[in-house]
Amino acid sequence: MTDRPAPLFGVFLTPLAAEHASVIAQVLAAERTGLDLVGIQDHPYQRRFLDTFVLIADLLARTERVRIFPDVANLPLRGPVMIAKAAASLDVMSGGRFELGIGAGTFWDAVAGMGGPRRRAGESIDALTEAMGIMRAALDGERVVRGDGPHYPVPGYPPGPPPAHRVELWVGAYRRRGLELIGRLGDGWVPSLAYMGPDKFRAASARLDEAATRAGRDPSRIRRIYNLAGAITDGPIGGGPLIGPVDLWVETLSAWALELGVDAFILAPSDMSTRDIERFGVEVAPAVRENVARERVTVRGPR
Repeated sequence: MTDRPAPLFGVFLTPLAAEHASVIAQVLAAERTGLDLVGIQDHPYQRRFLDTFVLIADLLARTERVRIFPDVANLPLRGPVMIAKAAASLDVMSGGRFELGIGAGTFWDAVAGMGGPRRRAGESIDALTEAMGIMRAALDGERVVRGDGPHYPVPGYPPGPPPAHRVELWVGAYRRRGLELIGRLGDGWVPSLAYMGPDKFRAASARLDEAATRAGRDPSRIRRIYNLAGAITDGPIGGGPLIGPVDLWVETLSAWALELGVDAFILAPSDMSTRDIERFGVEVAPAVRENVARERVTVRGPR
């Protein structure tokens, strides 16, 4: 893990329609404090939420540096062709600051209620595999994009516009087939601490590495992007691995970067204020970057 790049830091936000002004303030705080990424969750069936892709367009227009991605896009309700079209468009308009987080889908009753498919676990991974091939071909500028189906039959269309940079495909998955798919085709893996703690993360990451190696890929090129829940407090530690003062966050995230190979930490703020984001960007992220850089130099030795 010593040759991995410096870890990235970002925030995971909820697209509440009633809190649009607060979401804007949070994103501007992320930009102002030097964070790298903003992830927006995507649940189109949630009536209190703004549409994630429309919101991302708004936020990209208000920022200049931070990269923004759906964390993660709801494939069953959006479909790969239009997701790829939106991704390319957002990337062009932002000058190369959009990445594409994608998921196989969940909450199937809600998806079906909006006219989408109801898929079993195996079917959802099959559909995601099809979709990733279609989206990668579209975003990489294939002359004609085709898909045989059965979930997403695409007879053939010329994709475009070409994105401003190579848009990466970051996949939210936890089980074996999803991890193997990322190893074969993905650019990043996006699990959440709430569903996968550090021990399970380590085991799943090893499985992803094995799948990438079998596919002839360098496992270290696949980003590990960890969604975090917790609270940066001024009081004592308690209630979870990331509930405590800045020193706890710095020590824990430094260890996870070095020992688990986490490439990006995405913080879900504890409320709609900018407080957690500002402390994460100003107090936590620089200290973790410094710790990781110092340790990796020690391990590698001077060059």
